[in-house]
Amino acid sequence: MALLFALLATQLGALVNPAYACGCGAMIPDGQSRIGVDRETSVLRWDGRTEQIVMRFTVGGDAHRAAWIMPVPRRATVELGDGRMFDELGRLTLPEHKNRSYFWPRNHDWPFSSGTGDGAGAPAPGAAAPPVGVVGREQLGDFDVARLTATDPDALKNWLESNGFKLPDRLATEVEPYVDQHWEYVAVRLAPRAGGKPLRGDLDPLRIRFDSERLVYPMRLSRMAKTPQSLGLYVLADHRMEPASPIGGAAPEVTFAGTIHPETGALAELAGAEPVFLTAIDQRFPVPGSIDADHELRVTAEDTPYRRAIYHDKLLTVGGVPAWLLTLAGAAVALTATSVAVLRIRDRRRPGPAAAS
Repeated sequence: MALLFALLATQLGALVNPAYACGCGAMIPDGQSRIGVDRETSVLRWDGRTEQIVMRFTVGGDAHRAAWIMPVPRRATVELGDGRMFDELGRLTLPEHKNRSYFWPRNHDWPFSSGTGDGAGAPAPGAAAPPVGVVGREQLGDFDVARLTATDPDALKNWLESNGFKLPDRLATEVEPYVDQHWEYVAVRLAPRAGGKPLRGDLDPLRIRFDSERLVYPMRLSRMAKTPQSLGLYVLADHRMEPASPIGGAAPEVTFAGTIHPETGALAELAGAEPVFLTAIDQRFPVPGSIDADHELRVTAEDTPYRRAIYHDKLLTVGGVPAWLLTLAGAAVALTATSVAVLRIRDRRRPGPAAAS
């Protein structure tokens, strides 16, 4: 309980019950305002020893301030990310456009219509550790970031209460498994934007780095969300990756898989000098309360490439003439010729008039 409390207590002046949650943790607005996470998109880079997460939220609502919390398995560093990375990944994973022919005319083809149409076919605990510890606190652009540890929930609770903060009990219950596993936490306060406008649209991304022998993406706090959630993951690793389970959401959908080698920009800096395998995964969580674990991603049996395809169906033609029409015309000519030939054979075999006696 205290863990989550401590994180947010350092970030906001006063908090209310969480209106929404995001895939990485709890996002909570200030005062009586509301904020909703419409989309969470993250880039995961994992080399077998170190994990980096560059995350960006697309939000709506009327909140001018908000805070969110992300549990991490090891001590983390945090810095600003580069939003252009997401634009480049979006271009790299665009679906292919392919033409697909069909033979018989459809509703929009002649003779039914005069036009044609197209169809579109995822600190290690030590002895004598303090009950509440502030590992670091940084101001990164519009973000006030605190990195915290906690080993005693009661001590955290007392610390929060002494500073005038109170958070809902459910948030404390949801964070309890992370306390038991001795995870640490990244707490972020989103400060007001210029001109006092509400937090809407794409927020600036953050880049979080920590040591990890397995590729994980914290999702369990999304159980508190009140609306369906949408998650997009770009996974950069040595091989194609897949979620070990759907963790209570719809089946994860791979939208791209293949080797990339970006040469410049933020994506190249994150990916490294060598070619890397990119797996793009989309997942929906229609009932967030069904989320029962964090995402753990594993290597697939084979590095099978995949790219989505959008098919444009076109009527099969020969020299601009519909093939079906040529086929019917040819069949009609053949049938006529056959009929004529049969009649001629019959005429030849018909006996002539009998001779007079």
